[in-house]
Amino acid sequence: MENTRQTEPTNFIEEIITRDLETNKYGGRVHTRFPPEPNGYLHIGHAKAALLNYGLAEKYGGLFNLRFDDTNPTKEDVEYVESIKEDLAWLGCKWDDRLFYASDYFERLYEYAVRLIEKGLAYVCDLSPEEIREYRGTLTEPGRESPYRNRPVAENLDLFRRMRAGEFPEGSRVLRAKIDMASPNLNMRDPVIYRIMHVPHHRTGDKWCIYPMYDFAHPLSDAIEGITHSVCSLEFEDHRPLYDWFLEALEIEQPPQQIEFARLNLNYTVMSKRKLRQLVEEGYVNGWDDPRMPTLSGLRRRGYTPEAIRDFCQRIGVAKSNSVVDIALLEHCLREDLNKRAPRVMGVLRPLRLVIENYPEGEVEEVEAVNNPEDPAMGTRKLPFSRVLYIDRDDFREVPPKKYYRLAPGREVRLKYAYLVTCTDVIKDERTGEVVELRCVYDPASKGGSAPDGRKVKGTIHWVSADHAQPAEVRLYDRLFTRENPDDDKDGGDFKDYINRDSLEVLTSCLVEPGLANARSGEFFQFERVGYFCVDPDSTPGKPVFNRAVSLRDSWAKIEQKIAAKG
Repeated sequence: MENTRQTEPTNFIEEIITRDLETNKYGGRVHTRFPPEPNGYLHIGHAKAALLNYGLAEKYGGLFNLRFDDTNPTKEDVEYVESIKEDLAWLGCKWDDRLFYASDYFERLYEYAVRLIEKGLAYVCDLSPEEIREYRGTLTEPGRESPYRNRPVAENLDLFRRMRAGEFPEGSRVLRAKIDMASPNLNMRDPVIYRIMHVPHHRTGDKWCIYPMYDFAHPLSDAIEGITHSVCSLEFEDHRPLYDWFLEALEIEQPPQQIEFARLNLNYTVMSKRKLRQLVEEGYVNGWDDPRMPTLSGLRRRGYTPEAIRDFCQRIGVAKSNSVVDIALLEHCLREDLNKRAPRVMGVLRPLRLVIENYPEGEVEEVEAVNNPEDPAMGTRKLPFSRVLYIDRDDFREVPPKKYYRLAPGREVRLKYAYLVTCTDVIKDERTGEVVELRCVYDPASKGGSAPDGRKVKGTIHWVSADHAQPAEVRLYDRLFTRENPDDDKDGGDFKDYINRDSLEVLTSCLVEPGLANARSGEFFQFERVGYFCVDPDSTPGKPVFNRAVSLRDSWAKIEQKIAAKG
């Protein structure tokens, strides 16, 4: 990694690293890692952690490792490994040849455990998991020592070797560190460091039937890799004494130091991997990459860009205490990014037929449209214009309220890039009373949208030509939960009780401009006046599917909500 070392720290972690560099604590080295467990897909909270670790290495000219802490084969899968690598590469993290697995170190970790036994600092315990919990004590009462705590070293070594050989059934024995059953920190009350699991591992197969616990494998994996600063989220703060204890007990030279920061909590979603797995497995969402999920694969499919996510993580900063970030900030970062980059196109989500009665029948002309007003280099495109158009149903009101500047009977509006039109008649379904067609007249002298006599026309609406429009499916995604904090169970509810049943609306009769017929998966666009959309992988040539990534800020929608609230 190129040395881009900067001297001015911007947060408390950088202050620690800067101080370590000044004292030559690690010989001038900075080496970080991101250590996901491959038991699910990454979410945006993981993105913050990964980008933080990668960014620290980048800033100080150090190294960055990707390591899978794959110590629990019952929950892990190759699918998760591959998805994590894909997500991190998409974010912009680079680990070069430094891709590792905790399972790479199983033999060394076993040797470390043997060394603890030999030093009298670990023992084989026959208590059941329930008994271990019972013996552990509480926050106000000390724990009780296991009756197996003082087994001779030779007996412990023999039993541990036999555990490895597969002589004992699953759950019958564990290896525990011998620390302090009276410690005020429950993590220090003789924690389990190895358990018996007769389960094949996705990388080591049937070689092992004992597996190290995360709290044991993690600090030693850091040490093996030469990590200097083990940056992790705040829930591991109580585990730091144990992290340090293992390194000290095993006399690790230049031990890494664990530094905790506040994890990312986002409102209107859940960040627990267990709960996300529930949503997937119980069918509340359509897989880990459902665009309503906070997973990186879901956000990517919805239309979020890595630039927007990096900007978001930069803006929220690094803190020492937990807080909740408003999802509106994430949406803002996406709008900021796509506003500069997304091509503008016309898309009508709920089509309403509009006939320009004084426009020549059969005539088609081209009007020039700007691809992105923020970037003139993106140029222009030609759009077909004809007598019969479709506009969005939301752009017409038969009885318009105050401050409504779109189309209404007798009102003139601007068809974007085209002409000024005035609504002269409204055609309704005789049976239902629903408006099915608008009749209008246009001003032939107003091409481009300006009146030759200088009259002011406030309203501008988008459109597509009926004979040229491309049919499309549009999926309108909203927040997955109705409650700001779905994890709040003070009322005795379950987080799934607050799922937003209207979080997905599928529109199958949408019309878009003809150039979008063969839009490619992953491309993003701004539908003028509507929002930002991304082409879904379900798209096929001639049958595009668009996901709404984020809406535009709609001042009228806010006005309408206020009107409705007043009754």
